Amino acid sequence: MGRSQDGGCRSLIRRAIGVMAVLTPLGLASSAHAQLPPLPIPTLNQPPAPSYIGQPATPKAVLGIPATPQNPFMAPNGTSEIHDDGWQTDVNWWGGPLGRQPVEVSNWLAVGLPPGPGRDCGTITFDRQGRVVAICVGASGPTLYMFDPNTLETLATFALPPRQHLPSNIFQDFTGGGYFYLDNQDRVVAATTTHHIFVIGETPGAPGFTLIRDYSLTSVLNSNEDVTSALPDSHGLVWFVTKTDGVVGTLNLTSGQIHAVHLGNGSENEIENSFATDQNGGVYIATNRKLYRFGAGSDGVPQIVWQVSYPNSYEHKPGQVDDGTGTTPTVMPGGYVNITDNADPMDLVVYRTAAHPTTTVMRHGRQTSVTLPREVCQVPIFAKGSGADENSVISAGSSMIAENNYGYTDPTSVQGKVTAPGFVRVDLNADGNGCHQVWLNTTESAPTVVSKLALAGGLVYTYTTDANGDWYWTTLDYRTGDVVYKVLAGNGLGYNNNYSGIAISPSGTEYLGTLGGIIALRDAVPTSQPPPPAASPSRTATRGHRHAVHHRRRRRRRASFTG
Repeated sequence: MGRSQDGGCRSLIRRAIGVMAVLTPLGLASSAHAQLPPLPIPTLNQPPAPSYIGQPATPKAVLGIPATPQNPFMAPNGTSEIHDDGWQTDVNWWGGPLGRQPVEVSNWLAVGLPPGPGRDCGTITFDRQGRVVAICVGASGPTLYMFDPNTLETLATFALPPRQHLPSNIFQDFTGGGYFYLDNQDRVVAATTTHHIFVIGETPGAPGFTLIRDYSLTSVLNSNEDVTSALPDSHGLVWFVTKTDGVVGTLNLTSGQIHAVHLGNGSENEIENSFATDQNGGVYIATNRKLYRFGAGSDGVPQIVWQVSYPNSYEHKPGQVDDGTGTTPTVMPGGYVNITDNADPMDLVVYRTAAHPTTTVMRHGRQTSVTLPREVCQVPIFAKGSGADENSVISAGSSMIAENNYGYTDPTSVQGKVTAPGFVRVDLNADGNGCHQVWLNTTESAPTVVSKLALAGGLVYTYTTDANGDWYWTTLDYRTGDVVYKVLAGNGLGYNNNYSGIAISPSGTEYLGTLGGIIALRDAVPTSQPPPPAASPSRTATRGHRHAVHHRRRRRRRASFTG
């Protein structure tokens, strides 16, 4: 990209920071919008770039993947939050676009007059009517949006509390709205910048939002402990974590009772990402030093089930938000959880989730219980000095796909240059002991996107860029890692996704937030891709779901520390 465009990007960043510095409190309000065509996000397209690369995909379903247990307190898997489900798998059972006469639409969520920077829709969900529900964050803070799924016209908005202070890097601040979830009643549950948790419902009859419940966390949090994420466990207890001081808390939505524990102080226990919940009450939280499994006691107080220090270079790598893991933990079938560590070279690490991992072996004709190590495998990925990952690992059955985000700190990181390329697939060995690399893609650069795997088509959906500032909807073959097709999204700052996650609707449309607003891609004539048949959930998963329903009915809050 030319020098003048690079200067324009830096000017936009300075302007965004300047807007934030003079913020005034805003009232909370919901408003419906006249159905007007959205204004497309401007694109530079200089120099001209190929609009299409590769060939349309032929869907080839990925079969035999065990079904991810449905958290009964969240919207259906694939529609509820940025990583698709409580396990944080980033896997959709249905298919996405196949690249057949692709059509893109966008909505420029410009702020101010004349139009300034837009709002980046980091987490995208889908309600029962198929409408897009997202929290979109601008310089002043977050706003809740409802969009038409076909045109992306704005149907309704809800003003959330603005930023309360200036973060050190607004492009790497996910607190107060970057993460949220849609519950089993199509209600948005989100932490705010004011240390509250809002439950926001949809208005009946017409598009709109209404605040249903407001839970204050100020009794357990100080002004510096900003909430990163909040999610329900399998018993319905809402957990929340803070960016600083390592606060882990629980909120009972029925009684309003709140409990919190502090893991430590300051930069030694930062929680910059979201967390995972399993079907047995387990909660998996990664700080910049350790991975924890938590569970709630009968009184709802968070309790550490186990903890492990992962390999760490203690380097704040360009491409990660702090000097620890950049990944949200991901639960896998069979009793495993994975993250990428912060070693150099970086590793993909898998751990056993059981409180006390054991197996039974035959010795001298008798069955004997043997303790298993917590760690299953530690596989180096990407080159030394150029590997970082700030996104959850895609996990389908025994397969894991990680991307390289090394080099991104803000939008100027991709002006006239690209971040380190790389995607890798690593599989757990069939016997559950050790892992092995399946393929490595070293051609595609995905600076920050939360990529997704669509099982019905066997395609990995990601978002890549080049040194000219061209941004592409990119698909990879799940089995080989090769590029299948790429569709030009646009050029310039407005098409930088800046840590937003791809979302694929059950109807097969692909959505993504960008610094300009929100964009979507679909085939001109969508091809039916029925979801592949899922392998039956394990007996443990089924038992865990029944356990959750039992506890919900009896309004208990007890964790299972044995699974």
